[in-house]
Amino acid sequence: MTEQSLRSSFGVAAAAYAEHRPDYAQAAVRWAVEVAPGTRVLDLGAGTGKLSATLTALGLDVVAVEPDPAMLAELRRALPAVSALPGSAEAIPLPDASVDAVLAGNALHWFDMAVAGPEIARVLAPGGVLAGLWNVLDDRVDWVAELERVSGSAAIGPRDTAGRWRTATADLLAPSGGPVAGFGSPERAEFPHAQLRTAESLVATLATRAGMLVMPDPDRAAVLGRIRAFLGSRPETAEGEFVLPMLTGVLRARRQ
Repeated sequence: MTEQSLRSSFGVAAAAYAEHRPDYAQAAVRWAVEVAPGTRVLDLGAGTGKLSATLTALGLDVVAVEPDPAMLAELRRALPAVSALPGSAEAIPLPDASVDAVLAGNALHWFDMAVAGPEIARVLAPGGVLAGLWNVLDDRVDWVAELERVSGSAAIGPRDTAGRWRTATADLLAPSGGPVAGFGSPERAEFPHAQLRTAESLVATLATRAGMLVMPDPDRAAVLGRIRAFLGSRPETAEGEFVLPMLTGVLRARRQ
């Protein structure tokens, strides 16, 4: 399976993505932008607008850029007041030095940073911030760790758990041990987060992961059935709504 096919898989599930994917912890978003020189923020690889909604709720001036037409349509439907443009991390449709921060919610790992790094630096004002955010499952909780084992890597990958996200993203802003050109050394932090789920809605959420979307239908049904059976067997998740323990991890660097 190529990275391009994984990257382009989300549009077919745009409505489900919008319904089931979590928002981002406000404390994490505040930390991501707290050192930015102003309030103009680009949500890059914005998907259906999960991060844009949090940025807007914090009173920031948001522009969103998303390459997939179906995801972009969902974003525009959900957040009509947000300026939402077609484009990519490698070709950002904004002028030089036009934003104070560039944030990417569960998207930075899809960028070709050899191209996107200079392009992001171009649109950032001096001292501006680049930050990637990931919603990760808190696998310090026993049943969540077991869910990871049962689900497999297509549904819960290395960037999807608190125990592994730092290692899995270590090279994104510091390839080969040095920071991306134009940026200072990256910093990391994690913030408590949670999502109210049912067994069925959690299964639907995991079904929107890239590895699941590109899986052959019989294999996908088997994995989702295994997850559903596990959730039905656990007292924490078998009946009604439950809180899914999560963290929002943030990786940020400043434009030099």
